[in-house]
Amino acid sequence: MDAWLLWLIASGLFAAGEMASLDLVLLMFAGGALGGMTVALLGGGVGLQLIGFIVVSALLLVLVRPLATKHLTQRTPEQLDGVAALIGRTARVTQPIDGHGGRIRLGADEWTARSQYGGETFPVGATVRILQVDGATAVVGDALELS
Repeated sequence: MDAWLLWLIASGLFAAGEMASLDLVLLMFAGGALGGMTVALLGGGVGLQLIGFIVVSALLLVLVRPLATKHLTQRTPEQLDGVAALIGRTARVTQPIDGHGGRIRLGADEWTARSQYGGETFPVGATVRILQVDGATAVVGDALELS
């Protein structure tokens, strides 16, 4: 079996291992294995292939991994995730809503919902705005209401 093919297989195995670990180390080794494969394709001996693997892996670990980790883990206060991303969005009423319950459709999802104020009701087909999320229930108000 050709050496370049072994390096390609090793790269694939490192990449598959990365999917299990998710720490971006094995992915850098996968890149190093591609470096070893390149040296093999250029006709370099086993020693040069190992040096290529080590050098490329080290460069990726030192230069690329910190940037990738920072990019993947750092977020700004303006980035909303989870249920916070739903606040302010509008939805369509699918079952009448009052202070005790009802249902809304938000995109492809259907949520239980209740009105913000006990006496407030919304008929089927009305557009409402999500004001907060209480557990798995959206607390809604008039679509023109902002908070």
